[in-house]
Amino acid sequence: MISLPGYLITEKLSEGTDSFIYRAYRESNQERVMIKISKNEHPSPEEIARFKHESDLLQSLGGSGTVAVKALETDGNQLFLITEEFGTGSLQQILLQRNLTVEEFLLMALRITEALEKLHQHTIIHKDINPTNILWDEATSQAKIIDFGAATTLSREVAEISNPHLMQGGTLYYISPEQTGRMNRGMDYRTDYYSLGVTFYQMVTGVLPFTSDDLGELIHAHIAKMPTPPQEVNTAIPPIISDIIMKLLAKTVEERYQSTYGLKADLRQCLEQLQQTDTINPFPLGLKDVSSRFQLSEKLYGREKELKLLFDACYRASQGPAELMLVTGYPGIGKSALVHELYKPLLEKKGYFIAGKFDPFKRNIPYTALAQAIDAMVKQMLLENELQISLWRDRIQKAVESNGQVAIEIVPLLTEIIGEQPPVPALGSSETQHRFHLVFQRLIQALATPEHPLVIFLDDCQWADIPSIQLLEMLLSHPESHHFLILLTYRENEVDANHILTLALNKLKKIGLMIEPMVL
Repeated sequence: MISLPGYLITEKLSEGTDSFIYRAYRESNQERVMIKISKNEHPSPEEIARFKHESDLLQSLGGSGTVAVKALETDGNQLFLITEEFGTGSLQQILLQRNLTVEEFLLMALRITEALEKLHQHTIIHKDINPTNILWDEATSQAKIIDFGAATTLSREVAEISNPHLMQGGTLYYISPEQTGRMNRGMDYRTDYYSLGVTFYQMVTGVLPFTSDDLGELIHAHIAKMPTPPQEVNTAIPPIISDIIMKLLAKTVEERYQSTYGLKADLRQCLEQLQQTDTINPFPLGLKDVSSRFQLSEKLYGREKELKLLFDACYRASQGPAELMLVTGYPGIGKSALVHELYKPLLEKKGYFIAGKFDPFKRNIPYTALAQAIDAMVKQMLLENELQISLWRDRIQKAVESNGQVAIEIVPLLTEIIGEQPPVPALGSSETQHRFHLVFQRLIQALATPEHPLVIFLDDCQWADIPSIQLLEMLLSHPESHHFLILLTYRENEVDANHILTLALNKLKKIGLMIEPMVL
């Protein structure tokens, strides 16, 4: 048990992905408090910033839907977030102790929804709703939500899983499809409804809708698989409650509840029926579910033909030689949105989708977009379990041999996979370029396999630098390049006959490379 000057720690309340929460007394006045502390004895600047961010969010809420913050204190290198004490225990502790009756579930679900509503009224997306982060007080039948380390005040953002800590503590079992970072969808307050649905599912069945030790399988389940309805897992659950939970677990945000008001109305109707008649009859869901926010749908319409071309090219490349596909059109026509639709089918094949974007202000820095793409791949690798990371380490090291430093100079994060590499001998300019091309081709080939096909998406190629285009030309013409698809998007009105991209494409056509053009 930790010690903190001025406080007496009495109990560990919960353990999150990177922190502990304890109950304690303030020694000066015997006030009961809760203390959140980082697991890391020497927290990084990022962790410190997260603690301060959480303190600011809690202060802005003023105890509405959550616990009131008392202080943010330090002891040496450590930060301690001191809040009011609340509750009998976490929802997780309660679920471990006993099964809930239907009436208990409905009452708790209502109170948890009310707490979440208060967060959303302050435009806060929690992004980590799960039983560990919900406190329940038996005496008052009230719920509060804690642990705002992942929370944001943005009304909408694009998610990306680039944090290995997500897999620890089971957080990934509760995240929404759009929160996986593998869908072409933004993330708003409705992401919390999906996580709430997973929590409700666990409350009524005692199990999670999806479980797997394989990261790819778990993400694929969130994106594409329908969970077994709760009523089929626990036949004591009335069908209408099962339907409410399944609505929360809808894959697209448009099919979920659109407001806590609508969800509360349905839960309240179930509770009133149960208390008055001892049964719950079916009724239409969502009759009072009207969002107070204007939300544009992100569903892609009218692109079935183009999507089929993309899917077919992806399938062919996964089975054989590398392919190139071009998507052109004017700015804002939807090139990037279309390409990102490959996420879902690629995930079904346990493939990888990585992306980079050329920047008109960085054309003097070679390989920036490709470096972004490989960096994204490494981040996905780091989310895997230790065995899978070890397999990747062996595969990449075998491919780059003694030239690992060449790859690390472009993608420094590779050090996290293959470790520090010996320096490479200095060569002339042409020999250095040849060595770099060789190492990069072998690296890509190590990443792209029949079991894990690869899609490399490079956006805004009208601003591509010459070395990047030369490298792509080499990759696509190399006889050993297999199992990956390169997707290039560019503005057709900015790429003329003398553009470096046009010249490279002409060369590739002459050697017989299959190039699929698509004009939007």
